[in-house]
Amino acid sequence: MKRTILTILGIIIWGASTVVAQPVQLKSFTELMDALKSGEAVKTVIHYGKCQLISGKDTLEAPEAIGGMNVSTFEYFAANSIGNSQAFVTFSETVLISGRKGKYMYNYVKVKAYNDGRVEIIARYLLPKNYKVKMDETFYGRINDGLNDGPVYFYKSN
Repeated sequence: MKRTILTILGIIIWGASTVVAQPVQLKSFTELMDALKSGEAVKTVIHYGKCQLISGKDTLEAPEAIGGMNVSTFEYFAANSIGNSQAFVTFSETVLISGRKGKYMYNYVKVKAYNDGRVEIIARYLLPKNYKVKMDETFYGRINDGLNDGPVYFYKSN
């Protein structure tokens, strides 16, 4: 009897430890801010190919690329708090990457999500020695709400 109970408990513990929690999609600016304000871990995934791409004064075809990052440090600004007509949250990350010719560069990505669902993504490659900009692109999209074809997804851990 004791062995049966231990076996059942072992199976339950093993089963619980192998279940992987699926992330929950945040489908609006309000859901994103609620998660951030409560300290939840949030990630963003950007489907660049579905964004509008502006480089300099030119509108270009966006590459079929996907990028993602954790939202670790962020700043939120309520509407009219700094002369802004809309509330927004912004966050960025810089990582060292190796370019096509094996030269190292910083990849800087800044995301700015507005309370109307618009999202602006700035992507820059910078040289480590002098921070000279080697690439400067701005992508525009919307938060994916599960119904639209918005290219910017936010997720929280479940």
